[in-house]
Amino acid sequence: MTVLAIETPRTEAVSRYLQDLQARITTAITNIDGSPFLTDAWQKPADETLQGHGITQILEGGPLFERAGCGFSKVSGPKLPPSATQHRPELAGAPFDAMGVSLVFHPRNPYVPTVHMNVRMLAAKGSDGQEVCWFGGGMDLTPYYGFEEDVVHFHSTCKATLAAFGDDKYPRFKTWCDDYFYLKHRAEPRGVGGIFFDDFSELGFEGSLAMMQAVGDSFLAAYLPLVERRKDTPYGERERAFQLYRRGRYVEFNLVWDRGTHFGLQSGGRAESILMSMPPLVSWSYQNVPLAGSPEADLYSRFLLRRDWV
Repeated sequence: MTVLAIETPRTEAVSRYLQDLQARITTAITNIDGSPFLTDAWQKPADETLQGHGITQILEGGPLFERAGCGFSKVSGPKLPPSATQHRPELAGAPFDAMGVSLVFHPRNPYVPTVHMNVRMLAAKGSDGQEVCWFGGGMDLTPYYGFEEDVVHFHSTCKATLAAFGDDKYPRFKTWCDDYFYLKHRAEPRGVGGIFFDDFSELGFEGSLAMMQAVGDSFLAAYLPLVERRKDTPYGERERAFQLYRRGRYVEFNLVWDRGTHFGLQSGGRAESILMSMPPLVSWSYQNVPLAGSPEADLYSRFLLRRDWV
């Protein structure tokens, strides 16, 4: 089966940027962890509906990161899936290109927060033959033990990154992130938020691309200082058990609510790469209620709620 790919010089430039971003991030994580990433370059078989290629990079069992996955993918399909056209019904059934970098890092030490970052572009060809491009992305933080200065640093970096693109962007994207990374079935935020945007093209192609790139380029500055600050904090069985319990919320969100996961699975994407965000170990327990006044209870009362961090 031949799939119509929307190959243009500008989409190829975006693809090159994304692969460079992946390389920069995984190099930085290897430098701090000391472990190399396994690199799995893959190609979709030519006879499948969805065609394309990607590079999945995974670090597992490191002294600092229990699992760190960072993937690049570029795929083409004959028909946009429902998860991509719910806000653009005029493009239902249109052929598309989708490309992006997505990462989730699960540290071993419970005092180091889990982090997620994603930047992506979709290009579709409408019924009039014109190419339509839009962007999405963001980053969000999921601590197991809350530290105010860590969350303030993360949000301050996000705010500074978006300042050049309009004063409205950080408050809009922070609210969007709070709304999106929310477990409706538990009435609970997944973490302390960050920024999130989708279906974005209001700055035109060049401006919207520049904003997406600024978000991707700022990730290491937002996250690595927190890793350095907390990576040597002593912990025991209690902290580890709470970390594994809270990781269960991460799994629930990714499988039940995440549009990116749904898009990948609905469009026939590569399941091994789509699900690389899952933690290696996780636990569930019935009605787990932290002891009042404990650091675990503090996460719920001071951090897992909507706050203006900066």
